[in-house]
Amino acid sequence: MFIDYAKIYVKAGQGGSGACSFRREKYVPKGGPNGGDGGRGGSIILEVNPHLHTLIDFKYKQHYVAKHGQHGLGKNQSGRDAEDIIVWVPSGTVVKNAETDEVLADLVTAGATFIAARGGKGGRGNARFVTPTHRAPREWEVGEAGEERELILELKLLADVGLVGQPNAGKSTLLSKVSAARPKIADYPFTTLQPNLGIVRIDDYKSFVMADIPGLIEGAHLGKGLGTQFLRHIERTRMICYLIDPTTGPVQDSLAILKSELESYSAELLKKPYIIVLTKKDKWEEDHAAQAGKFLLESFLQISSLDGNGLSELKWRIWEQLEKIVQQQT
Repeated sequence: MFIDYAKIYVKAGQGGSGACSFRREKYVPKGGPNGGDGGRGGSIILEVNPHLHTLIDFKYKQHYVAKHGQHGLGKNQSGRDAEDIIVWVPSGTVVKNAETDEVLADLVTAGATFIAARGGKGGRGNARFVTPTHRAPREWEVGEAGEERELILELKLLADVGLVGQPNAGKSTLLSKVSAARPKIADYPFTTLQPNLGIVRIDDYKSFVMADIPGLIEGAHLGKGLGTQFLRHIERTRMICYLIDPTTGPVQDSLAILKSELESYSAELLKKPYIIVLTKKDKWEEDHAAQAGKFLLESFLQISSLDGNGLSELKWRIWEQLEKIVQQQT
């Protein structure tokens, strides 16, 4: 099961209170104050685990509460700090404040961390309040309260190229033919109900990650079809591959719908490099390509995932585009 959204509650531990204590030993009837400080409360820390790929663990546990710090002791002994709670998340997790929707962290690299709730500081013991004129203080501090809040976790897949198209345009079939991924494939719309990733290998030293995104229909940004549920995954891709089935209608209309839905979700998506691909070449005549060339006014590729026609050219074209993107970024 692929889970890319979760809402959790985190509460850090309270700091331990400082101690009010005085030294009392034989032959030392009026020893000074020796109350120790309280320990720090435990924090809740999110950390990227590269071996995780979904947020499914948060389906079974949504509350994370850390322990309080130990109170200070006599003889100037500080209380023990509470242990932090480490919560593993997959790479590509965006952390948001559930109340304000503010983005707090974007955890991408392995080992990256974010303190979701900081533990409270320990209070000072009465030994900390000694002054030349105040030799026997009885003041001490209560430990600070730990942070608590609700967080939203959103997973955005990390892929080099995202396959975008209307339902049943051949995205899953293409992914299954060029990679080892085995997404569900059937001859009806909305077969793909979750994103799928596959590694596409050109040769022993060249490869890239391809993501199959569930189909978009007109009005997806308003919640129609599968809505915006998976549009977030396109944000992280380096480039987009528009897959269009010419037998379903005018190619230019299908492309316009796809671009419009992406723009309605985020105008930044239209700035990404892209390739236009006409799928299912084994099912249509050459006049489909001629009509597409007449109205698109830009280059496109023709493929058939069923018989493999054009797949090699497509892989190399994507690889060349990705190399250009990397060069521009560096």
